[in-house]
Amino acid sequence: MPKVFLSPSTQEWNSYATSGNEEQYMNLLADRIEPYLRSCGIKYMRNDPVRNVNGAIADSNADYYDVHLALHSNAAPESLAGRLRGVDIYFAPRSADSERLANTIANNMKRIYPLPDKVRAVPTQSLGEVLRTKAVAVLCELGYHDNYADEAWLKSNLGVIAQNIVNSLCDYFGIPFVPAGAVRWGTVAAGGSNLNIRDYPSLSGNIIGSMPDGAEVMISGRTGDWYVVGYNGIVGYSNASYIVI
Repeated sequence: MPKVFLSPSTQEWNSYATSGNEEQYMNLLADRIEPYLRSCGIKYMRNDPVRNVNGAIADSNADYYDVHLALHSNAAPESLAGRLRGVDIYFAPRSADSERLANTIANNMKRIYPLPDKVRAVPTQSLGEVLRTKAVAVLCELGYHDNYADEAWLKSNLGVIAQNIVNSLCDYFGIPFVPAGAVRWGTVAAGGSNLNIRDYPSLSGNIIGSMPDGAEVMISGRTGDWYVVGYNGIVGYSNASYIVI
């Protein structure tokens, strides 16, 4: 199953137009992203807010991740302060996967941002979190925090933005989006047999693990007849018919 390094901004000095700052609100956004990642079966690690961007890059590169997702909000140059709006999703210009992910996020973001013509995927030649990570990386600039309208949109839509971003990740990974809900626990009831864990909610999905009859399993979501399960560090899909909540 996919694994994401979630990297909200650590730039507490970037003040918003009315109150708060970039680090505060990007971490609030990450808080809302996590339940959706969990329900969709996407493993994740979050950056250490005490470390700067170089620390985030080092921590991301210290393990294997399919995607490095950096969360930021933007600010206009001093001469244009408060006058710019828009969402920019930055990608590595030499990475087809990074560009594809950025375009997927941008296209979905157009559905919820009030000015869809100002949402775009943009190549970068300078952003370290995009260019220096081993994982496929994008950096999301989610509106201009020095603009009152963008600040209001961001603050009032954190949950919607979180769902939209995870939906885009699911599109990129080719897995179903599963709405976030409470984590539950169940017991495998497979009549004495092992229950398979697959990488896709279908009998055609690859088997990535199994659980013995009677095993206790964490259930973080459901799509059709399949639960999103976690067992002994393996996250995947198992047939709901053989698990008793």
